Amino acid sequence: MVSTTDNHQPAPSLPGGLFIGGDRIDRSSGGTHEHIFPGTGRSNGTIALAGSEEIDLAVASGKHAQREWMSFTADRRRDLLIDLADAVRDHMAEFSQLNVHDYGVPVSLAINTILVERFLRHFAGYVDKPHGLSSPVSGSFDLNLIEREPYGVVGVIAPWNGSMVVAAACVAPALAAGNAVVFKPSALAPFAALRFGELCAEVGLPAGLVNIVPARTEGGDALVRHRGISKIHFTGGGETARKILTAAAQNLTPVVAELGGKSANIVFADADLDAAAQLSAYQGPIVQSGQSCASASRVLVQESVYDTFLEKFVGAVEAARVGDPFDPSVVFGPVVSRHDTDRILGVIDEAVATRSGELVTGGKRIGGELAEGFYIEPTVFADVDNRSALAQVETFGPVVSVIKFTDEADAIRIANDSPYGLNAFIQTTDLTRAHRVSRQLEAGSIWINQISDISPQGPYGGYKQSGFGRTGGLDGLNEFLQVKNIRIGMG
Repeated sequence: MVSTTDNHQPAPSLPGGLFIGGDRIDRSSGGTHEHIFPGTGRSNGTIALAGSEEIDLAVASGKHAQREWMSFTADRRRDLLIDLADAVRDHMAEFSQLNVHDYGVPVSLAINTILVERFLRHFAGYVDKPHGLSSPVSGSFDLNLIEREPYGVVGVIAPWNGSMVVAAACVAPALAAGNAVVFKPSALAPFAALRFGELCAEVGLPAGLVNIVPARTEGGDALVRHRGISKIHFTGGGETARKILTAAAQNLTPVVAELGGKSANIVFADADLDAAAQLSAYQGPIVQSGQSCASASRVLVQESVYDTFLEKFVGAVEAARVGDPFDPSVVFGPVVSRHDTDRILGVIDEAVATRSGELVTGGKRIGGELAEGFYIEPTVFADVDNRSALAQVETFGPVVSVIKFTDEADAIRIANDSPYGLNAFIQTTDLTRAHRVSRQLEAGSIWINQISDISPQGPYGGYKQSGFGRTGGLDGLNEFLQVKNIRIGMG
Protein backbone atom coordinates (compact mmCIF):
# COMPACT_ATOMS: atom_id res chain seq x y z
CA MET A 1 0.00 0.00 0.00
CA VAL A 2 1.47 3.36 -1.05
CA SER A 3 0.92 6.80 0.46
CA THR A 4 1.94 9.70 -1.78
CA THR A 5 1.30 12.60 0.59
CA ASP A 6 4.28 14.97 0.51
CA ASN A 7 4.62 16.55 3.93
CA HIS A 8 8.32 17.28 3.54
CA GLN A 9 9.19 20.84 4.41
CA PRO A 10 12.95 21.55 4.49
CA ALA A 11 13.29 23.19 7.89
CA PRO A 12 15.52 26.28 8.10
CA SER A 13 16.02 25.57 11.80
CA LEU A 14 17.83 22.29 11.20
CA PRO A 15 21.09 22.43 13.18
CA GLY A 16 23.98 22.56 10.73
CA GLY A 17 27.21 23.53 12.49
CA LEU A 18 29.52 21.52 14.71
CA PHE A 19 28.82 21.67 18.45
CA ILE A 20 32.05 22.03 20.43
CA GLY A 21 32.73 23.48 23.86
CA GLY A 22 29.06 24.26 24.43
CA ASP A 23 28.66 26.39 21.28
CA ARG A 24 27.72 26.04 17.64
CA ILE A 25 30.81 26.32 15.44
CA ASP A 26 30.51 26.89 11.70
CA ARG A 27 34.20 26.38 10.83
CA SER A 28 34.83 23.20 8.88
CA SER A 29 38.38 22.15 8.10
CA GLY A 30 36.81 18.81 7.12
CA GLY A 31 34.76 20.46 4.38
CA THR A 32 30.99 20.51 4.02
CA HIS A 33 28.26 18.07 3.12
CA GLU A 34 25.00 18.72 1.27
CA HIS A 35 22.35 16.73 3.08
CA ILE A 36 19.81 15.11 0.77
CA PHE A 37 16.43 14.13 2.21
CA PRO A 38 15.89 10.48 1.20
CA GLY A 39 12.12 10.85 0.81
CA THR A 40 12.33 13.31 -2.06
CA GLY A 41 15.93 13.48 -3.19
CA ARG A 42 15.89 17.20 -2.37
CA SER A 43 18.44 19.14 -0.35
CA ASN A 44 18.10 19.83 3.36
CA GLY A 45 21.01 22.29 3.21
CA THR A 46 24.73 22.14 3.79
CA ILE A 47 26.41 21.14 7.06
CA ALA A 48 29.94 21.75 8.32
CA LEU A 49 32.20 18.76 8.84
CA ALA A 50 34.97 18.32 11.38
CA GLY A 51 38.57 17.87 10.33
CA SER A 52 41.64 17.41 12.50
CA GLU A 53 41.50 21.04 13.74
CA GLU A 54 37.98 20.66 15.12
CA ILE A 55 38.80 17.27 16.61
CA ASP A 56 41.73 18.88 18.47
CA LEU A 57 39.39 21.58 19.76
CA ALA A 58 36.74 19.05 20.81
CA VAL A 59 39.24 16.89 22.71
CA ALA A 60 40.70 19.92 24.49
CA SER A 61 37.21 21.09 25.44
CA GLY A 62 36.40 17.59 26.65
CA LYS A 63 39.46 17.41 28.87
CA HIS A 64 38.62 20.69 30.59
CA ALA A 65 34.95 19.78 30.97
CA GLN A 66 35.71 16.31 32.31
CA ARG A 67 37.79 17.76 35.15
CA GLU A 68 34.94 20.14 35.97
CA TRP A 69 32.40 17.28 35.77
CA MET A 70 34.33 15.19 38.25
CA SER A 71 34.65 18.14 40.62
CA PHE A 72 30.87 18.09 41.00
CA THR A 73 29.38 15.98 43.79
CA ALA A 74 27.90 12.68 42.75
CA ASP A 75 24.45 13.99 43.65
CA ARG A 76 24.86 16.97 41.34
CA ARG A 77 26.05 14.83 38.42
CA ARG A 78 23.13 12.44 38.95
CA ASP A 79 20.62 15.28 39.04
CA LEU A 80 22.03 16.88 35.89
CA LEU A 81 21.68 13.62 33.98
CA ILE A 82 18.08 13.37 35.18
CA ASP A 83 17.54 16.97 34.03
CA LEU A 84 18.92 15.97 30.64
CA ALA A 85 16.53 13.01 30.51
CA ASP A 86 13.65 15.41 31.29
CA ALA A 87 14.76 17.74 28.50
CA VAL A 88 14.97 14.90 25.99
CA ARG A 89 11.46 13.81 27.01
CA ASP A 90 10.13 17.34 26.56
CA HIS A 91 11.65 17.58 23.06
CA MET A 92 10.64 14.09 21.91
CA ALA A 93 8.42 15.31 19.07
CA GLU A 94 11.20 17.56 17.80
CA PHE A 95 13.68 14.68 17.85
CA SER A 96 11.24 12.50 15.92
CA GLN A 97 11.06 15.13 13.18
CA LEU A 98 14.85 15.45 13.13
CA ASN A 99 15.22 11.67 12.84
CA VAL A 100 12.96 11.74 9.77
CA HIS A 101 15.02 14.53 8.21
CA ASP A 102 18.22 12.66 9.05
CA TYR A 103 17.63 9.39 7.24
CA GLY A 104 14.02 9.12 6.12
CA VAL A 105 12.78 6.80 8.86
CA PRO A 106 8.97 7.06 9.05
CA VAL A 107 7.79 9.36 11.81
CA SER A 108 5.62 6.51 13.09
CA LEU A 109 8.85 4.67 13.95
CA ALA A 110 11.09 7.65 14.73
CA ILE A 111 10.51 7.61 18.47
CA ASN A 112 13.81 5.79 19.17
CA THR A 113 14.92 8.92 21.04
CA ILE A 114 12.88 7.56 23.94
CA LEU A 115 15.83 5.24 24.49
CA VAL A 116 17.98 8.26 25.32
CA GLU A 117 15.60 9.25 28.10
CA ARG A 118 15.45 5.70 29.45
CA PHE A 119 19.22 5.12 29.37
CA LEU A 120 19.94 8.50 30.99
CA ARG A 121 17.53 7.81 33.86
CA HIS A 122 18.88 4.30 34.34
CA PHE A 123 22.57 5.20 34.38
CA ALA A 124 22.02 8.37 36.40
CA GLY A 125 21.11 6.01 39.21
CA TYR A 126 24.64 4.57 39.18
CA VAL A 127 26.45 7.89 39.58
CA ASP A 128 26.10 7.96 43.36
CA LYS A 129 26.54 4.22 43.86
CA PRO A 130 29.90 2.72 44.86
CA HIS A 131 31.75 1.13 41.94
CA GLY A 132 34.62 -0.44 43.90
CA LEU A 133 35.25 -3.16 46.43
CA SER A 134 37.92 -4.46 48.74
CA SER A 135 39.51 -7.88 48.68
CA PRO A 136 41.71 -9.80 51.10
CA VAL A 137 45.41 -10.26 50.33
CA SER A 138 46.69 -13.77 50.90
CA GLY A 139 49.02 -14.01 53.91
CA SER A 140 48.67 -10.33 54.79
CA PHE A 141 46.46 -7.88 56.66
CA ASP A 142 47.08 -5.23 53.98
CA LEU A 143 44.10 -3.27 52.72
CA ASN A 144 43.48 -3.97 49.02
CA LEU A 145 41.04 -1.64 47.23
CA ILE A 146 39.69 -2.21 43.74
CA GLU A 147 38.22 0.95 42.23
CA ARG A 148 36.76 1.99 38.89
CA GLU A 149 37.63 5.33 37.36
CA PRO A 150 36.58 7.14 34.18
CA TYR A 151 38.87 7.04 31.14
CA GLY A 152 38.71 10.81 30.62
CA VAL A 153 37.68 11.74 27.08
CA VAL A 154 36.11 8.97 25.00
CA GLY A 155 35.25 8.94 21.31
CA VAL A 156 31.84 7.63 20.26
CA ILE A 157 31.25 6.96 16.55
CA ALA A 158 27.66 6.43 15.41
CA PRO A 159 26.21 5.16 12.13
CA TRP A 160 23.71 7.20 10.11
CA ASN A 161 20.82 4.89 11.03
CA GLY A 162 21.01 5.28 14.79
CA SER A 163 22.71 8.35 16.23
CA MET A 164 20.14 8.66 19.02
CA VAL A 165 20.29 4.96 19.82
CA VAL A 166 24.05 5.36 20.22
CA ALA A 167 23.52 8.51 22.30
CA ALA A 168 21.42 6.34 24.59
CA ALA A 169 23.55 3.23 24.70
CA CYS A 170 26.98 4.90 24.79
CA VAL A 171 26.86 8.58 25.72
CA ALA A 172 24.56 8.05 28.73
CA PRO A 173 26.78 5.45 30.48
CA ALA A 174 29.94 7.32 29.47
CA LEU A 175 28.70 10.45 31.25
CA ALA A 176 27.47 8.47 34.25
CA ALA A 177 30.91 6.89 34.53
CA GLY A 178 32.49 10.36 34.65
CA ASN A 179 33.82 10.79 31.10
CA ALA A 180 33.57 13.54 28.53
CA VAL A 181 32.47 12.53 25.03
CA VAL A 182 33.45 13.49 21.51
CA PHE A 183 30.48 12.16 19.56
CA LYS A 184 30.84 11.70 15.80
CA PRO A 185 27.54 11.13 13.99
CA SER A 186 27.53 10.35 10.28
CA ALA A 187 27.49 13.26 7.85
CA LEU A 188 24.44 11.53 6.34
CA ALA A 189 22.43 11.98 9.55
CA PRO A 190 23.72 14.79 11.79
CA PHE A 191 20.64 16.74 12.87
CA ALA A 192 19.28 14.84 15.89
CA ALA A 193 22.77 14.40 17.35
CA LEU A 194 23.54 18.11 17.03
CA ARG A 195 20.30 19.00 18.79
CA PHE A 196 21.15 16.54 21.55
CA GLY A 197 24.48 18.34 22.05
CA GLU A 198 22.65 21.63 22.41
CA LEU A 199 20.34 20.15 25.05
CA CYS A 200 23.34 18.93 27.03
CA ALA A 201 24.56 22.51 27.30
CA GLU A 202 21.09 23.95 27.93
CA VAL A 203 20.49 21.80 31.03
CA GLY A 204 23.81 22.83 32.58
CA LEU A 205 26.33 20.11 31.76
CA PRO A 206 29.84 21.62 31.63
CA ALA A 207 30.58 23.22 28.27
CA GLY A 208 32.47 20.67 26.23
CA LEU A 209 31.38 17.60 28.19
CA VAL A 210 29.51 16.46 25.07
CA ASN A 211 30.89 17.61 21.72
CA ILE A 212 29.17 16.74 18.43
CA VAL A 213 31.43 16.51 15.39
CA PRO A 214 29.85 15.22 12.16
CA ALA A 215 32.68 14.16 9.90
CA ARG A 216 33.80 12.10 6.95
CA THR A 217 36.79 9.75 6.92
CA GLU A 218 39.36 12.48 7.65
CA GLY A 219 37.65 13.64 10.83
CA GLY A 220 36.89 10.12 12.00
CA ASP A 221 40.49 9.06 11.48
CA ALA A 222 41.74 12.12 13.40
CA LEU A 223 39.42 11.23 16.28
CA VAL A 224 40.56 7.60 16.46
CA ARG A 225 44.26 8.51 16.25
CA HIS A 226 44.07 11.40 18.75
CA ARG A 227 46.33 10.95 21.78
CA GLY A 228 43.77 12.67 23.97
CA ILE A 229 41.12 10.02 23.30
CA SER A 230 41.34 7.23 25.88
CA LYS A 231 38.76 4.85 24.45
CA ILE A 232 36.68 4.43 21.29
CA HIS A 233 33.19 3.03 20.96
CA PHE A 234 32.28 2.33 17.34
CA THR A 235 28.95 1.22 15.90
CA GLY A 236 28.90 0.38 12.21
CA GLY A 237 30.20 -2.07 9.64
CA GLY A 238 33.04 -4.55 9.72
CA GLU A 239 35.06 -2.93 6.93
CA THR A 240 35.17 0.40 8.77
CA ALA A 241 35.84 -1.38 12.06
CA ARG A 242 39.03 -2.91 10.63
CA LYS A 243 40.26 0.55 9.64
CA ILE A 244 39.43 1.92 13.09
CA LEU A 245 41.25 -0.92 14.85
CA THR A 246 44.31 -0.30 12.67
CA ALA A 247 44.27 3.43 13.39
CA ALA A 248 43.62 2.95 17.13
CA ALA A 249 46.59 0.59 17.32
CA GLN A 250 48.89 3.58 16.83
CA ASN A 251 48.23 4.68 20.41
CA LEU A 252 46.98 1.29 21.63
CA THR A 253 43.61 2.92 22.25
CA PRO A 254 41.05 0.34 23.37
CA VAL A 255 38.03 -0.09 21.09
CA VAL A 256 34.54 -1.46 21.61
CA ALA A 257 32.72 -2.38 18.40
CA GLU A 258 29.06 -3.15 17.76
CA LEU A 259 28.94 -4.30 14.15
CA GLY A 260 26.61 -5.79 11.58
CA GLY A 261 24.47 -8.88 11.45
CA LYS A 262 22.70 -11.41 9.29
CA SER A 263 20.32 -12.48 12.00
CA ALA A 264 18.32 -15.68 11.83
CA ASN A 265 14.64 -15.65 12.73
CA ILE A 266 13.58 -19.26 13.42
CA VAL A 267 9.88 -20.04 12.98
CA PHE A 268 8.97 -23.43 14.43
CA ALA A 269 5.84 -25.33 13.43
CA ASP A 270 4.25 -24.74 16.85
CA ALA A 271 4.52 -20.95 16.58
CA ASP A 272 1.54 -18.62 16.28
CA LEU A 273 2.03 -18.20 12.53
CA ASP A 274 -0.06 -15.04 12.20
CA ALA A 275 1.90 -13.29 14.93
CA ALA A 276 5.19 -14.69 13.60
CA ALA A 277 4.43 -13.42 10.10
CA GLN A 278 3.71 -9.90 11.37
CA LEU A 279 6.79 -9.87 13.58
CA SER A 280 8.98 -11.22 10.78
CA ALA A 281 7.75 -8.57 8.35
CA TYR A 282 8.42 -5.79 10.83
CA GLN A 283 11.80 -7.06 12.05
CA GLY A 284 12.88 -7.98 8.52
CA PRO A 285 12.30 -5.70 5.53
CA ILE A 286 9.94 -3.13 7.08
CA VAL A 287 11.53 -1.40 10.07
CA GLN A 288 14.00 1.23 8.85
CA SER A 289 13.60 -0.38 5.40
CA GLY A 290 15.83 -3.20 6.61
CA GLN A 291 18.65 -0.75 7.30
CA SER A 292 19.42 -2.03 10.77
CA CYS A 293 22.11 -4.25 12.23
CA ALA A 294 19.29 -5.89 14.19
CA SER A 295 17.33 -6.80 11.05
CA ALA A 296 16.20 -10.42 10.92
CA SER A 297 17.16 -10.86 7.28
CA ARG A 298 17.19 -14.68 7.31
CA VAL A 299 13.80 -16.21 8.13
CA LEU A 300 14.18 -19.94 8.85
CA VAL A 301 10.85 -21.81 8.64
CA GLN A 302 10.10 -25.43 9.56
CA GLU A 303 9.16 -27.34 6.41
CA SER A 304 5.80 -28.58 7.71
CA VAL A 305 4.45 -24.99 7.91
CA TYR A 306 6.68 -23.42 5.26
CA ASP A 307 4.04 -22.76 2.59
CA THR A 308 1.43 -21.53 5.08
CA PHE A 309 3.86 -19.20 6.79
CA LEU A 310 5.29 -17.86 3.52
CA GLU A 311 1.83 -16.86 2.33
CA LYS A 312 1.10 -15.04 5.59
CA PHE A 313 4.55 -13.43 5.65
CA VAL A 314 4.37 -12.12 2.09
CA GLY A 315 0.88 -10.81 2.81
CA ALA A 316 2.16 -8.89 5.85
CA VAL A 317 5.07 -7.45 3.86
CA GLU A 318 2.87 -6.35 0.99
CA ALA A 319 0.32 -4.76 3.36
CA ALA A 320 2.88 -2.36 4.85
CA ARG A 321 2.02 1.25 4.02
CA VAL A 322 4.80 2.80 1.94
CA GLY A 323 5.35 6.48 1.31
CA ASP A 324 6.23 9.89 2.67
CA PRO A 325 7.97 9.30 6.02
CA PHE A 326 6.32 12.40 7.51
CA ASP A 327 2.91 10.75 7.04
CA PRO A 328 2.03 9.14 10.42
CA SER A 329 0.26 6.24 8.67
CA VAL A 330 3.42 5.19 6.78
CA VAL A 331 5.59 2.41 8.22
CA PHE A 332 7.98 1.83 5.30
CA GLY A 333 10.10 4.67 3.98
CA PRO A 334 13.08 5.21 1.70
CA VAL A 335 16.61 3.93 1.97
CA VAL A 336 19.19 6.51 2.95
CA SER A 337 20.82 7.56 -0.33
CA ARG A 338 20.97 7.21 -4.08
CA HIS A 339 24.20 5.23 -3.70
CA ASP A 340 22.55 2.74 -1.36
CA THR A 341 19.55 2.47 -3.65
CA ASP A 342 21.81 1.39 -6.51
CA ARG A 343 23.80 -0.94 -4.25
CA ILE A 344 20.72 -2.75 -2.90
CA LEU A 345 19.15 -3.11 -6.33
CA GLY A 346 22.46 -4.60 -7.45
CA VAL A 347 22.24 -7.21 -4.68
CA ILE A 348 18.72 -8.12 -5.79
CA ASP A 349 19.71 -8.37 -9.46
CA GLU A 350 22.71 -10.56 -8.57
CA ALA A 351 20.55 -12.87 -6.45
CA VAL A 352 18.10 -13.28 -9.33
CA ALA A 353 20.91 -13.85 -11.85
CA THR A 354 22.63 -16.48 -9.68
CA ARG A 355 19.32 -18.14 -8.73
CA SER A 356 20.08 -17.78 -5.03
CA GLY A 357 16.37 -17.99 -4.33
CA GLU A 358 12.94 -17.35 -5.79
CA LEU A 359 11.92 -13.69 -5.85
CA VAL A 360 8.32 -13.78 -4.57
CA THR A 361 7.62 -10.09 -3.95
CA GLY A 362 9.32 -6.74 -4.45
CA GLY A 363 12.69 -6.35 -6.08
CA LYS A 364 12.22 -3.03 -7.87
CA ARG A 365 12.59 0.68 -7.26
CA ILE A 366 9.25 2.35 -6.54
CA GLY A 367 8.16 4.81 -9.21
CA GLY A 368 5.19 7.11 -9.66
CA GLU A 369 4.97 9.96 -7.19
CA LEU A 370 7.73 8.41 -5.09
CA ALA A 371 10.20 8.15 -7.96
CA GLU A 372 12.37 11.07 -6.85
CA GLY A 373 12.90 9.51 -3.44
CA PHE A 374 15.09 6.52 -2.67
CA TYR A 375 12.38 3.88 -2.38
CA ILE A 376 12.86 0.15 -2.97
CA GLU A 377 9.99 -2.31 -2.69
CA PRO A 378 10.18 -4.56 0.40
CA THR A 379 11.66 -7.70 -1.10
CA VAL A 380 11.33 -11.38 -0.19
CA PHE A 381 13.27 -14.30 -1.66
CA ALA A 382 12.02 -17.82 -0.90
CA ASP A 383 13.87 -21.17 -0.96
CA VAL A 384 17.19 -19.39 -0.46
CA ASP A 385 20.46 -21.32 -0.34
CA ASN A 386 22.08 -20.41 2.98
CA ARG A 387 25.51 -20.74 1.35
CA SER A 388 24.72 -17.97 -1.15
CA ALA A 389 25.92 -14.39 -0.85
CA LEU A 390 22.28 -13.36 -0.45
CA ALA A 391 22.13 -15.29 2.84
CA GLN A 392 25.70 -14.70 4.03
CA VAL A 393 26.47 -11.04 3.25
CA GLU A 394 24.73 -8.20 5.10
CA THR A 395 22.54 -6.36 2.56
CA PHE A 396 21.48 -3.49 4.84
CA GLY A 397 18.29 -2.95 2.91
CA PRO A 398 14.70 -4.23 2.64
CA VAL A 399 15.67 -7.69 1.42
CA VAL A 400 14.89 -10.91 3.31
CA SER A 401 15.76 -14.56 2.62
CA VAL A 402 13.32 -17.32 3.60
CA ILE A 403 15.02 -20.67 4.22
CA LYS A 404 13.46 -24.06 4.93
CA PHE A 405 14.62 -26.35 7.76
CA THR A 406 13.63 -29.83 8.87
CA ASP A 407 14.06 -30.10 12.62
CA GLU A 408 15.53 -28.27 15.60
CA ALA A 409 19.09 -29.42 14.97
CA ASP A 410 18.87 -28.32 11.33
CA ALA A 411 17.55 -24.89 12.36
CA ILE A 412 20.43 -24.37 14.79
CA ARG A 413 22.97 -25.48 12.20
CA ILE A 414 21.67 -23.07 9.56
CA ALA A 415 21.30 -20.19 12.02
CA ASN A 416 24.88 -20.56 13.22
CA ASP A 417 26.25 -20.95 9.69
CA SER A 418 27.06 -17.25 9.40
CA PRO A 419 30.07 -15.06 10.13
CA TYR A 420 27.78 -12.81 12.19
CA GLY A 421 26.25 -13.21 15.64
CA LEU A 422 24.48 -10.06 16.81
CA ASN A 423 20.87 -11.21 17.22
CA ALA A 424 18.75 -14.29 16.77
CA PHE A 425 14.97 -14.66 16.96
CA ILE A 426 12.86 -17.67 17.92
CA GLN A 427 9.13 -18.06 17.24
CA THR A 428 7.68 -20.91 19.29
CA THR A 429 5.02 -21.66 21.92
CA ASP A 430 7.22 -24.32 23.53
CA LEU A 431 9.04 -22.69 26.45
CA THR A 432 11.38 -25.64 26.90
CA ARG A 433 12.40 -25.44 23.24
CA ALA A 434 12.91 -21.68 23.56
CA HIS A 435 15.38 -22.21 26.43
CA ARG A 436 17.12 -25.13 24.74
CA VAL A 437 17.58 -23.49 21.34
CA SER A 438 18.54 -20.06 22.64
CA ARG A 439 21.51 -21.54 24.49
CA GLN A 440 22.80 -23.15 21.29
CA LEU A 441 22.59 -20.08 19.07
CA GLU A 442 25.81 -18.12 18.50
CA ALA A 443 24.47 -14.61 19.04
CA GLY A 444 24.75 -11.93 21.68
CA SER A 445 21.00 -11.36 22.04
CA ILE A 446 18.15 -13.85 21.62
CA TRP A 447 14.61 -12.53 21.19
CA ILE A 448 11.79 -15.02 21.71
CA ASN A 449 8.37 -14.16 20.26
CA GLN A 450 9.27 -10.48 20.18
CA ILE A 451 11.14 -7.86 18.21
CA SER A 452 14.60 -6.55 19.05
CA ASP A 453 13.92 -4.14 21.90
CA ILE A 454 17.06 -3.01 23.68
CA SER A 455 16.80 -1.76 27.25
CA PRO A 456 19.24 -0.03 29.59
CA GLN A 457 19.18 -3.03 31.91
CA GLY A 458 20.23 -5.62 29.34
CA PRO A 459 23.73 -5.99 27.85
CA TYR A 460 23.74 -5.79 24.05
CA GLY A 461 26.49 -6.74 21.63
CA GLY A 462 27.71 -9.35 19.24
CA TYR A 463 29.47 -12.67 18.82
CA LYS A 464 31.92 -13.43 15.98
CA GLN A 465 32.13 -10.67 13.35
CA SER A 466 29.27 -8.77 14.96
CA GLY A 467 31.70 -7.16 17.38
CA PHE A 468 32.94 -7.20 20.94
CA GLY A 469 32.08 -5.36 24.12
CA ARG A 470 28.60 -4.48 25.35
CA THR A 471 26.21 -1.60 25.84
CA GLY A 472 23.52 -1.68 28.50
CA GLY A 473 23.53 -3.06 32.02
CA LEU A 474 26.57 -3.11 34.28
CA ASP A 475 28.61 -4.50 31.39
CA GLY A 476 27.82 -1.38 29.38
CA LEU A 477 28.67 0.94 32.26
CA ASN A 478 31.96 -0.85 32.93
CA GLU A 479 33.02 -0.36 29.30
CA PHE A 480 33.53 3.29 30.24
CA LEU A 481 35.36 2.63 33.52
CA GLN A 482 38.93 1.40 34.00
CA VAL A 483 40.03 -0.66 36.97
CA LYS A 484 42.61 0.50 39.51
CA ASN A 485 43.99 -1.60 42.33
CA ILE A 486 45.27 0.17 45.47
CA ARG A 487 47.14 -1.79 48.18
CA ILE A 488 47.92 -0.19 51.51
CA GLY A 489 50.57 -1.91 53.61
CA MET A 490 49.43 -2.43 57.19
CA GLY A 491 52.81 -3.48 58.60
